Amino acid sequence: MKKLLFLFICAMTSVALSAQRLGVYSVAFYNVENLFDTEDDTTNRGDNDFLPTGSYQWTPEKYAQKIHNIASTIAQMAREHCPVGPAAIGLSEVENARVVEDLCNAPELKHLGLKYIHYDSPDRRGIDCALIYNPRLFKPTFSMPYKYRLESNPNFRSRDQLLVSGVMAGEPVSIIVNHWPSRYGGGKSSPLREAAAALTKHIGDSIQAADPRNKVIIIGDLNDDPKDISCAKVLGATRKASDTKEGGYFNATWQFYDKGIGTLYYQDKPNLFDQQIVSANLLGTDRSTLKFWKAEVFNRDFLITKTGKRKGYPLRSFDGNVWQNGYADHFPTISYFVKEIK
Repeated sequence: MKKLLFLFICAMTSVALSAQRLGVYSVAFYNVENLFDTEDDTTNRGDNDFLPTGSYQWTPEKYAQKIHNIASTIAQMAREHCPVGPAAIGLSEVENARVVEDLCNAPELKHLGLKYIHYDSPDRRGIDCALIYNPRLFKPTFSMPYKYRLESNPNFRSRDQLLVSGVMAGEPVSIIVNHWPSRYGGGKSSPLREAAAALTKHIGDSIQAADPRNKVIIIGDLNDDPKDISCAKVLGATRKASDTKEGGYFNATWQFYDKGIGTLYYQDKPNLFDQQIVSANLLGTDRSTLKFWKAEVFNRDFLITKTGKRKGYPLRSFDGNVWQNGYADHFPTISYFVKEIK
C-alpha cells in the first residue's frame, strides 16, 4: 500500500509539474442580447423599445441588473483553467461604447482592469460588436471595423466585423468578432450570411498572407450552424482538425453541434450559432508556440431556464415583454490555447 501511495503521489506531482509548464489562455464570445442603455438615442430608432416608456419598460434598475447578470457570467468564464478569466471576450448586441464601459466597470469585473474596443455599426437595430480584453494577457496593436457590403443589395445594412490584432503569449494573434445577418426570411437569407462569411475569410486570409505567423481566431454569432454553406463551404471551416489544410480554418465548436448541444434553441431544436474557429497554424502538438487545446459551450446551470415551455433554453432577460431577470438568449462559447512556459 505504501508503495502504491508513493507511486500515486509521484504521478500526481508529475501531472502538476507538467501543468505548471503550460500557460493556458482563453478567448470567449457572448451574444449578450439587447444590451441597451436607457437613454434615447435620436439617431438610433432601434432603441425605442429599450426606454423607460418603451415596450420593455427598460428602466435604470433593469439595466443595472442586466449589467450585473452579464458581468457575473463573464466573471465565471474559463476560471477552471485561467485564474483571471479569458484574455479576450467578443460581444455582440451591444448598443454603444457606454454599455461596454459599464460592463467593464461592474463590481464583478472592475478588479480585472478590463479594456474594450468598440466601433458604431450601421445596423438597423442599432447593435454592434465589441471586444473586451485583459491587457495583462492580450495587448492590442491594431483594430478596425470591416463594413458589410452586399453587391446585390447595396442598401442592406448589418453589423460591422471587428478585427483586433495584438499579442497574446508573446505571439501575434488576430481576433475577428462577428454577428452575421439574421435568418429572417428563412432559406432566402442564406446568401446574406454567405457574403458575411466571404468577408470574414478575406480578413483572415489577408492577415495570414501578410504574416504567416499571425494566428487567427474567428468568433461570433454566425446565425448559421457549422454544417451550413456559409461556415463549411464559403469560410471553409472544417469539422476535424486533421482535415484542416495549411492556411485553412478548423471549427472547434462543430463537435458540440454533432452531439446535439446548442448555444440557443428554436422550437425545441438546438442551434450552434456561437462558434469558435481557429486558423490552421494554431493546430498541432508543438506547444513551444501557442496552440489550440479545446473548446466549450459555457452552459452552466444558472444560465438555463428550469421550468415551463422553454425548459432547457438559455434564461433570457425577458419572456415576451415580461421581465424574468435572466441573462441572454445565447450561451457563451470559449476556446482554450496553451503554450509551453520556458
